[in-house]
Amino acid sequence: MAIWILVLFFVFGILGMPIGFLLGVVSIIGFLLMGEPLYLSMLSTKFFSAMNSYVFLALPLFLLAGDIMNKIGLTGKIVSFSNLFFGRLRGGLAQVNIVTSIIFGGISGSAVSDTVALGTIFIPAMEKEGYDRDFSTAVTAASSIIAPIIPPSIIMVIYGGIMGVSVAGLFAAGLIPGLLIGVALMIITRIISGKRGYPKHKIPFTLGKAFTETRKASAALLMPIIILGGILGGICTPTEAAALAVAYALILGLIVYRNLSFAALYDVFYQCAVYMGIIILILSSASVLAWLLTIEQIPQMVAELFMRASDNKYVILILINLFLIIVGMFMDITASMIILAPILAPLATNLGVHPLHFGMMMCVNLLIALITPPMGGCLFAAMIVGKIDFITLVKAIWPFIIAELIVLFMIIFIPEITLFVPRALGFL
Repeated sequence: MAIWILVLFFVFGILGMPIGFLLGVVSIIGFLLMGEPLYLSMLSTKFFSAMNSYVFLALPLFLLAGDIMNKIGLTGKIVSFSNLFFGRLRGGLAQVNIVTSIIFGGISGSAVSDTVALGTIFIPAMEKEGYDRDFSTAVTAASSIIAPIIPPSIIMVIYGGIMGVSVAGLFAAGLIPGLLIGVALMIITRIISGKRGYPKHKIPFTLGKAFTETRKASAALLMPIIILGGILGGICTPTEAAALAVAYALILGLIVYRNLSFAALYDVFYQCAVYMGIIILILSSASVLAWLLTIEQIPQMVAELFMRASDNKYVILILINLFLIIVGMFMDITASMIILAPILAPLATNLGVHPLHFGMMMCVNLLIALITPPMGGCLFAAMIVGKIDFITLVKAIWPFIIAELIVLFMIIFIPEITLFVPRALGFL
């Protein structure tokens, strides 16, 4: 059965079938090949139950909050705030791009949204200041994966929902890894900018200007505080925090700034509904396929395969991460998470890896795959926004991918990078 599933995946993937339909069709064919009518009669129930979860309500709410905040122009205020404090570094605007992704990550939770929202602002501005277009686009794409690592994070909500792991604990675990990736990208940016002679902003820094820019950006900076403070402080659940974030964004747009029209609001809700339709189809189809794999005992086979390779914990973890990177190059991140987490997480737990540690490891790994060819979602989004061809972008982004892989291996070998904050906050 496993061979047939792989063959079907390959064939339908080559034919260009959308991932949500591909997962569903492969699952149905797999159950037909089993010849068990009882399983087929349960498919509709399994399909629905995958999304019948209170935790998953946070997904559309976080998407809405991020889109509304972007719609009312707070992204520009974050850029100005970041520029004042980091623009004087070599490659200043590129550094500001990365820092803005870190701050924006506390609002959107989506890498592709970050790529599109910030790419439309930074890529033309960087090119105007003398940066090469391929470098500008690569920085934007590489830094966009910080958004789902710095909480809130859509991918962490999905992992926590399907594995029964604390979403608040995962959010806490993402703080240090997200900041480390940001620092790694800033170091690479500084090295490349120095070699290419990219400019730095000579903005005079005064306390008055710092106060003014902080005041302008305060509304946007409060969003992560509302979300993280509520969740990590035990005041509300991630789903409730997401609802509060939407309410806060609506108050800013409709009452405080009054720059959010009902027509624009309709467009935000419409786009969110379309995006959630795609996510729901992938989530549900992937959960049905995961059920098929469980019935066929594929997880046990995969676990045995890894255990035969070595009895060393870290060797197995490296093999798992190499496997995830390869899978992530070809498969949608949501589908990869739903199908592979139930297979690999128990194996990691048996090796003595904490569920929060492995969850963060898996999230960071699959997010790096978003900027890795041939199927990285952020690569394609950046390519469109940056108006650049795929091969040129891939050549420019490799230094940033290497920097992020170094951070990933630090996460693998130094568990405290992930576990320190959750432990300090009482999640362990």
